[in-house]
Amino acid sequence: MDKPELLVVARVHRPHGLKGEVSAEVVTDFPERLRPGLELIWRRDAETRTLELAAARPHGARVLLSFEGVDGPDGARALSGGDLCVAAGDAVPAPEGFFYSHELQGFACTDREGRALGTAQGVEKTPAGPLLSITLPSGKEALVPFVADYVVTIDRGAGSIVLDLPEGLLEL
Repeated sequence: MDKPELLVVARVHRPHGLKGEVSAEVVTDFPERLRPGLELIWRRDAETRTLELAAARPHGARVLLSFEGVDGPDGARALSGGDLCVAAGDAVPAPEGFFYSHELQGFACTDREGRALGTAQGVEKTPAGPLLSITLPSGKEALVPFVADYVVTIDRGAGSIVLDLPEGLLEL
C-alpha cells in the first residue's frame, strides 16, 4: 500500500467572525506545530490550495486559524469543510515509542510465534483509545487496541508488528 503524500493536521469547520478566521479541529498529535509561517495544503475533494498560516489561537476544543490573503467571512467560508495538510516529508519526526498511522500502513502483523495475522492499515483514534486496523488474510478488517499489552513490538526497519492477542479477538 502506498504511503500518503499529505498528512491531515486540522479540519476546517466554519468561518469565525468577520476577519477571515476559521474554526478548525486539530487532528495532529503535535498541535504546537501550527505556528505563523507554516505552509499548509488545503484540500476538499479534488480542490487544493496552498495557504500560509498567519495566526493560531485556542478556542474551546478547537483552534481559530487565519491565513495570509484570506480576508473576511466569504474567504473563510470558502475553506469550510476542507482539510489542512502538511507534506508527509515535512512531518515532525516521531519521538521514541510514537508511531504515525501512515507509517504503519503495510506492516506485516504476526503473533509471537511468527504466524501471519494480517496487514496493518493504520491507527484509528476513538474515544476509547487508539485502535490498530488490520486487514486479515480473509479480507475482513479487525480492530485491535493499540496498547502495550497487545502490541508487543513494532520494527520500523522490518516493517513488522508482533501482537499478543487474546484468543478470539480477531474473530469479533
